[in-house]
Amino acid sequence: MIVGSILENREFEKRIAVTPDIIKKYKSIGLNVCLTKGYGFHLGIDDQEFLKEGAEILDNDNEVIAKSNLIVQLNLLDEGVLKNLNQGKTLIGVLDPYLNEKKLKNLVAKKINCFSLELLPRITRAQAMDILSSQANLAGYKAVVDSFAYFKKAIPMMMTAAGTISAAKVLVVGAGVAGLQAIATAKRMGAIVYATDVRTASKEQVESLGGKFLSVEGAENLETSGGYAKETSEDFKLKQEELLKKTLEKIDIVICTALIPGKKAPLIIKKDMIDEMPKGSIIYDLAASQGGNAEFTKVDEIVNHNGVFIMGEKNILNKLPISSSGLYAKNVFNFINNLYDKDKKNININSGDEIIEKTLIK
Repeated sequence: MIVGSILENREFEKRIAVTPDIIKKYKSIGLNVCLTKGYGFHLGIDDQEFLKEGAEILDNDNEVIAKSNLIVQLNLLDEGVLKNLNQGKTLIGVLDPYLNEKKLKNLVAKKINCFSLELLPRITRAQAMDILSSQANLAGYKAVVDSFAYFKKAIPMMMTAAGTISAAKVLVVGAGVAGLQAIATAKRMGAIVYATDVRTASKEQVESLGGKFLSVEGAENLETSGGYAKETSEDFKLKQEELLKKTLEKIDIVICTALIPGKKAPLIIKKDMIDEMPKGSIIYDLAASQGGNAEFTKVDEIVNHNGVFIMGEKNILNKLPISSSGLYAKNVFNFINNLYDKDKKNININSGDEIIEKTLIK
């Protein structure tokens, strides 16, 4: 069987799903790899590096699609390519079934196996395949680095003969994987870090990284059985708003990471709160592509609202494409290693396997 991958639309996606080092892993379990010519050129990876590891390079995308049994991507393929998928093919990637419901139903009707990796269950056995965690970890780090670079003051406390510079104060909204990495990065760079999350279980993790956890009085643990945050009650929202408004008066940089899978990002930082923030402060909104956690967030723009700068990226991982591609490629290989039956040399769609059952689009 052959694992194939073609170029993404590089205006929106610079990551790749197969890296040279992962090819030998595919070959070790009996799978061959087929890629489009120039597949990693934009990342400084020459075709020769893929060929040296045993991959086959074909001239165009249609040839790769026709030859491959399993097609691995970052995002759902363009319409022009999807129509060339035949019965029995397997498509693996971040397929966003909430946004692409109709397209995926058409593929399923054609008897094409579609696996969407963002639906992986949060169980121990799936950790090595968890693309949300591996990518969010890098996103949290990069959000802090970019916001600190834009900030016009020093981050750590500095004591000089001319006087003392106070440490920057950072608030991280959402203490999932991205939020925890943001806390750790900001602390390493000398900031005073606060964090808030609807999941009370996050308090211990935040404090273990040196952050100060802001909790809403009388809050219940708003966490799903799968480990994700769930929507809050109106009473909780009002209490959270009051707490945030008071806190934001002294905050220099806010990193927003709060997301609810499959839904619009919750609006957490509102106009009246932003109005109270110090001039020159920054909000970096990692939820921008899903509507944003801050009221004035615009995708791929820096909005100046009365001296407060709100930054939002559609895909921050395009700024770290080599690191993020390396992690994603390993996640995908681990998923395929679980899916592929080495003895029968075919994929085994075992509905009794929670990993397969949760990610398979039906």
